This record gives sequence, structure tokens and C-alpha cells, in this order.
Amino acid sequence: MKTSLKEHYHNIRSVLLLILVLNWVVAAAKIIYGLISRTSSMTADGFHSLSDGASNIIGLVGITLASQPKDKDHPYGHKKYETFFSLGIAVLLLLVCIQLAQQGVRRIMKPVTPNVDFINFAIMIITICINFWVMKYEYRRGKSLKSDILVSDSMHTQADVLTSFSVILALIAVKLGFPIIDPIATIMISLFIAYEAFQIMQQASRVLCDQVVIMDDKKISCVVLGVKGVAACHKIRSRGREDDIYIDLHAHVRPDMRVDEAHQISYEIESAIKKEIPQVTDVVVHIEPHAK
Repeated sequence: MKTSLKEHYHNIRSVLLLILVLNWVVAAAKIIYGLISRTSSMTADGFHSLSDGASNIIGLVGITLASQPKDKDHPYGHKKYETFFSLGIAVLLLLVCIQLAQQGVRRIMKPVTPNVDFINFAIMIITICINFWVMKYEYRRGKSLKSDILVSDSMHTQADVLTSFSVILALIAVKLGFPIIDPIATIMISLFIAYEAFQIMQQASRVLCDQVVIMDDKKISCVVLGVKGVAACHKIRSRGREDDIYIDLHAHVRPDMRVDEAHQISYEIESAIKKEIPQVTDVVVHIEPHAK
């Protein structure tokens, strides 16, 4: 059953609020004990988790704007605000990346030996388990709800899982007598974050720059040609988000067809496409006379 726009964004908002709480718990544990033990890679990973929470807040703002109904100034709706605000997450990641890279370089120039103990390992293992669950849950919900914010944020959390593993390796290296690995791991974490930010920007640009959404024109063409009275179909274009697709196309009909008959065919084409592809919001059909 198709959910209403209000219910759709309520579901996304609920996921973000749950993830926000978990991210802040994870971040607090890493940062506090990272500072106590002077483990820069652990502290860096904690700030990465803190940026996860900040991105959740950005997502909540984006969802609030995206959930607004169509109006006179926004006849196509506000859904692209969700995509636009996912860029805010990417910018936040880049800022965190720069800060962590600088911290790693400073630690290499002025080495500090961390105090690594059992609690460091316990905190990292527990937070990895939490983040892994968060990543899988948020990505699954993002795909089912067709939400750019949730999918982008799950990618953020995925990077957090990977960087947490690198922190554990750094802790092991410190215990074995190689403290230099700690700041090196911090720099590696910053590179993971930079790559993640690039991925989010790339995904958002596809929507904001109107990249083709439905790559297979034949799927639409088959639906159109299945409508009685349509002789040919061409110039098929699609754009928008996966949950908000706009299509325009040209359909050929008999040259002597009356205007009211052609209008009815265009209506049937629109209905057939929306039935076949429920994510389609609007279809513009250009009627042309079919050359014999």
C-alpha cells in the first residue's frame, strides 16, 4: 500500500532520531576514553562518530523542508531539498577530514605515546558492533524508503566501521611497541572520510544535475507502445530522484486523429507508465503525427 508523503517523511525522521542517539553514545565513549588514554586515532574516530550525529541533524532539517507539499513557487515539490542537504553531510565530512589529517601530522612531528589498555579494545569492539547494526539498518531503510539522506548517512556510518577497524589495528601496534602507527592511522581515517564525502557528492550531483534516472528506454517504450493508438515512441527522457521521477516523451498517432482522441491517448500513456513504474510523479507526452 502506498504511504502518504507525511507518513513517508515521518518514517525517515524516526530512523534519523534513533541513529542520532546511537551515534552520540558511540562518539562520547570514543572521545572521552581516547582523550584519557591519549590515543589520537581513537579520539579521531570519536569525532568521526560525532560528525555522524551532526549529519543526522542536517538530515532532519533537510527532511523537514523536503516534506513540505507543492506550492505556487515549488510546483514540482520540495523533495530535492533532501538531496541538497546530503551535500551538507559531505561538506561536514570534508571539514572533519582536514582536522584529523592536521592532528595526525602534528602527532608525527611531536610523538605522544598512548596508554593503551583493555578498556580501549572493549570500547572499540562494542562501538563497531553498534555501528555495523546502524549501517545495515539505515541502508536497508534508506533503500526501502528511497531516501537520499538515509543512504548517504549509512555510507557515513560504513566509513566509521572501517575506520574503527583501523583504530583497533593501531591499538595493537601501540601495544607491540610501535606508537607511530597511531597518528598514521589517524591520517588514514581522514582519507577514508574524504573518499566517503566524494561518494556522497557524486550521488547528489546525479539528481541535482538531472542525470537520467531510468537508463533503459525500452522499458518505457514497451509500455507506451502497448497503449492502443500509439504507432511509435521516441525522445524519451527521465530525471529526478528514484522516488520522484519525471518523464517526457514523444508519441506518434494517426495524422487524422481528433484532438480529444489524442488527448485521451496521452492520458492513457501517463496512467500506464505510472502503473508500471510507481515512482513516476509526472509524465509529459508530446503528440506527433505518424508519418506513413
